[in-house]
Amino acid sequence: MTMSSSNVNRIAADVHAFFTRGEPFRVFHGSTNSTRPAHDAKVVDISALNNILEISEASKTAVVEPNVPMDKLVQATLARGMVPPVVMEFPGITVGGGFSGSAGESSSFRYGYFDQTVQAVEVVLGTGDAVRAAATQHPDLFRGAAGTAGTLGIVAKLELNLIPARRFVRLEYHRYGTVEETLTAVRRATEDLSNDYVDGIVFSRTIGLVMIGRLTDELPPFTRPQTFSADHRVDDDHPTDYIPLAEYLFRYDRGGFWVGAQAFSYFPLIPFNRFTRWFLNDFMHTRMLYRALQGSNMSFGQMVQDLSLPYSTAEAFIDYTTDHLDIWPLWLCPLKAIERPSFHPSYCGPDGDGPPEPMLNIGLWGAASGDVETFVRQNMELESVLTGLGGRKVLYSHTYYSEEKFWGLYDRPWYDSLRRKYGATSLPNLYDKVHVDVEKVKSEHGKKKWPGRLAGVWPIAGFMGIRAAIRSKDYLIHREPCWTYWNGVGALSNRPKEECGVQKDAR
Repeated sequence: MTMSSSNVNRIAADVHAFFTRGEPFRVFHGSTNSTRPAHDAKVVDISALNNILEISEASKTAVVEPNVPMDKLVQATLARGMVPPVVMEFPGITVGGGFSGSAGESSSFRYGYFDQTVQAVEVVLGTGDAVRAAATQHPDLFRGAAGTAGTLGIVAKLELNLIPARRFVRLEYHRYGTVEETLTAVRRATEDLSNDYVDGIVFSRTIGLVMIGRLTDELPPFTRPQTFSADHRVDDDHPTDYIPLAEYLFRYDRGGFWVGAQAFSYFPLIPFNRFTRWFLNDFMHTRMLYRALQGSNMSFGQMVQDLSLPYSTAEAFIDYTTDHLDIWPLWLCPLKAIERPSFHPSYCGPDGDGPPEPMLNIGLWGAASGDVETFVRQNMELESVLTGLGGRKVLYSHTYYSEEKFWGLYDRPWYDSLRRKYGATSLPNLYDKVHVDVEKVKSEHGKKKWPGRLAGVWPIAGFMGIRAAIRSKDYLIHREPCWTYWNGVGALSNRPKEECGVQKDAR
């Protein structure tokens, strides 16, 4: 018996025991990139499922366990000259999280969500039975488990497709003067399938940047590989960078896009300059930022949402967020059309009965109101406007829909029938997992005694977040990854920062 099968058998036995007792349970993964509030429940621990089991160059596939983070997967596949078609932008996001969530990136206009690059999964059902699900085996479970946050069973193993890797991403930056021009340029770039990666950033109503990447092994003479820095390219005239592939894939890790800069706003006595960014560099990577956010209990008051809309209404949505929230920049990520039923954001025309259309994900990340009543109202209004414009949320974050409104957006009969068929009724359903109990939150906030209230006061909450991040084991094992290349193969290195991403010959 392998270590993997031993772990799966233990997990299956734990699940079966809960099933026979009729007790609900939740799953402990060991880490999370979700900003959803925690729930109290009995748990099944799957944190040991963190191994890469096989990588095949012949079939261009990888077999991995769900808790493998993306940086570990990319490092292993690049060593074989391959890479996953869709790589989530934060190194700590896991393979299982990408499958069970709605994980998209700048290649998703071609390949779809991460789960659409998965060939098969092994699922421990709510009964404790383990089954293989694929397009030809339990296809309804295979389709349904994607994007349902583990509420149809525990994914214990995944078989992933891989594509040939290249040394660099040739990245072009195109600036536009209006939101409309920027959105039009994003969609136009997705229609050219010679492009491998497309995303954009809207810095304001008058500054938008569209980035178009193509995989290549060629580096022009007298050209040096570069790190990614979109804000430094805004004022250049259609510049082009050659970025080492792995560095491109995790280009937004440092600073968590731009959200990490809020730490400097929170501690205004610390200047935001080159020295402080260098000195505090370890705290600026997403593993640390998530630990700090979760440890500070400051996710309330922060708008951390990914909203997907049809292209026809995306500008109206940005107008709304500008007028009511004034959060900038906004990330733009184009997405492939998704067939329904699905919990992935999907749009099938204004009447909901047309063919599925591509959508545009808008990353809305920034400070909102610190007052609980106002913050809840901001989120509920945001959801109402989004629904009116044909949009859907990515369900990793705070969700304020009433149960009736939530199930009005999704196909509950389809979902409930799968839960009954595969014995998942002892697991929490998706609404239970993602929604915020507004009345409970308001009540608990009002009943907080002075130690609890003090913990939310500046700067105590911030110091609590720093303490949580430092205590996390990730601080010890995941200092800044410096990606380099040895004869075209990606590897982690402890070389000086200025040498990161530079091509070296094998010794």
